[in-house]
Amino acid sequence: MSNYYKGWSSFSCFFSAEYSQNFLKKCYRNLHISDIDSKSYQNCYPFMYFLEHGKLYYQQAISAPMSIQPILLFYGLVHLIKACFLTIDPNYPNSTSVLAHGVSTRKLKKQQYLFFQDEVKIQKNGLFTYMAEKMFDCKNLEGEKVKMGHLFNQVPELSDLFRALEGKSTFLKVNFHNPNLIIIPNQVLDLYFMNSNHFRNYLERNHGIQLEGIEENKTELTVRLLETLNQSSFIKWDSRERAYVISTDKEKTFFSNEILCHYLILYNLSMIARYEIEWWSELLKTMPNKDYPFIESFLQVAVEKGPQLIYQFLENLAKS
Repeated sequence: MSNYYKGWSSFSCFFSAEYSQNFLKKCYRNLHISDIDSKSYQNCYPFMYFLEHGKLYYQQAISAPMSIQPILLFYGLVHLIKACFLTIDPNYPNSTSVLAHGVSTRKLKKQQYLFFQDEVKIQKNGLFTYMAEKMFDCKNLEGEKVKMGHLFNQVPELSDLFRALEGKSTFLKVNFHNPNLIIIPNQVLDLYFMNSNHFRNYLERNHGIQLEGIEENKTELTVRLLETLNQSSFIKWDSRERAYVISTDKEKTFFSNEILCHYLILYNLSMIARYEIEWWSELLKTMPNKDYPFIESFLQVAVEKGPQLIYQFLENLAKS
C-alpha cells in the first residue's frame, strides 16, 4: 500500500501515449490476450481521454458552489473508473448493459427525510456492478441495499465528525513496522467480538489477506503477512490524519471499498442535486441536522481522495 500520492501530478506519466500504451501492454499481458499490441494501441488514447476528462471535472468541482459539486464529482469519478476498465477489459464497453449507472435510489420522502437514512439499491447490470466485480471481485450484489450512513461510516476522513456528532470512533490507527508486519490495537477483538483465531479467519476469508501468524499481548496484535498488501478494503489510508486505519465496523464488508463508497454516495447526491432541488436547496440554506456537515465534509474529502484512490488502483497494476 502506498501513500505517496502527489495530486494530479502523479497522473502526469499517463498523459503520454507511449507510456500509456506500454502500461496497457503490461496490463493485457497479465490478462493473457493474443492481440496485445493492437489492443494497447487502440485503447491508449481513450484511456488518456477518460483520465483527462475526469481531471477536468474534479478541477472544476474545486471552485464550484456546493450545490453542483456532487454532479461534477460523480461524473469525474465515472470517467476515471472508465479509464480503469480499459486496463482490465480491452474490449470495454462490449455491451450496452455496462453503460447504465448500475444502482438506483428510492423516491425521496418529503416529510422527515434524512439523507443519512436514505439508501441505494444495486442493480443486476451497469457500471457499478461491473466495477465491483471486475475491479474488486465483489460479486452477487444484485438487490443489495445500503444506507448512506453506513457508507459515510467507511470513509476514514469522516472519523472525527462521527466522534463529534455521534460520540463514536469509526476507525482505529494501525502501524506498519515494515510492509509485512502490522501492529493493530487489540481493542479490535472486542469491537469485532472475536478472539485472535477468529480474527485471523476473518481477515483471510472476508478480505483475502494471507497471514503468517498473529501474536497477541495486552495492548496490541502483531500481524505478520505472507505478502505485501497492495490495495485493501480492510486497511485504509486516512489522508487527513496521514495514518493507516481500520474500521471499527466489520459489517457489510463488500461495501467497505472506498471507491465503491465514493461512487454510491456521489451517485445519490448527484441525483438529489439534479432532481430534488427543493430539498437540496433547503439543506444548503438552513443546515437543519447532521446531514449537512456530513455531506459538506464528504465533498471536501472526495475532491482529493477520489483521484488518489484511482491512482492507487493504477499504481498497483503497474507494479504487478
